Amino acid sequence: MDIDTLLMPFQFAFMQNAFLISLIVAVPTALLSCFLVIKGWALMGDAISHAVLPGIVLAYIIGIPLIIGAFAAGMVCALATGYLSHNSRVKQDTVMGVVFSGMFGLGIVLFVSVETNAHLDHILFGNMLGVDGGELLTSGLISLVVAGAILLKWKDLLLHSFDPAQAQASGLPVNLLHYGLLSALSLAVVATLSATGLILAIGLLIAPGAIAFLLVRTFRAMLWVATAVCMFSMLAGTYASFFLDSAPAPTIILILTAFFAIAFIRRQSQTRRASRRRVSQSAPQPAE
Repeated sequence: MDIDTLLMPFQFAFMQNAFLISLIVAVPTALLSCFLVIKGWALMGDAISHAVLPGIVLAYIIGIPLIIGAFAAGMVCALATGYLSHNSRVKQDTVMGVVFSGMFGLGIVLFVSVETNAHLDHILFGNMLGVDGGELLTSGLISLVVAGAILLKWKDLLLHSFDPAQAQASGLPVNLLHYGLLSALSLAVVATLSATGLILAIGLLIAPGAIAFLLVRTFRAMLWVATAVCMFSMLAGTYASFFLDSAPAPTIILILTAFFAIAFIRRQSQTRRASRRRVSQSAPQPAE
């Protein structure tokens, strides 16, 4: 394969936009994934990514920007989950499953009952090869706000994620941090609508943090590794999809899944070696 063939994807405007949207959404989703993994909120990201569908459809019916409806629906899902889990005996993961599946079902019913030229598969699976300048600008602004807020308050968010009681005792605004993280999560899902869509957005919100968690031991390093892995996977998946004639979003998720498998195998290998060293060190030494 010659150099002209290798550089061919960069010659098309739609591919250039796809690479650009990949870089834009990689940073905030990677940073958020670290907190979701540490806090055990994997299902919360899945819930919000599915629950924004009725907000999108209602925004289309009313005639307002779709991102407003998506953000509102995401916050409704997050708030409803928090209220129900704190005021019932049902565990939070069960509540999230009920809420997001109900809102997703409502979105499907609304969508099929309204005549629209919008393609449901673009909303569900993304349309990276069809993003325009407006979508790039919107995603860029959202990503800048989310990433900036996380980098500014990452230490406070980290303490809140590990020990909310200690965070409150330290004088941190725990409610503001809690709902701020939920707001950032909803905004990140909105930013990824054009890239991976609703269903595959959960991959970007979980896999980078999970991979970094297996590879490094400090949270600062976890943020850097998750961002690097997410950016590389986004660019590599988009690039590979051009030659494989596949959709970019599923290709990106497959690469992230492969990275997770490699990280898991590496961690297991390190654990076994460390266990063997401990056994050999604790074994009785032969008498002189």
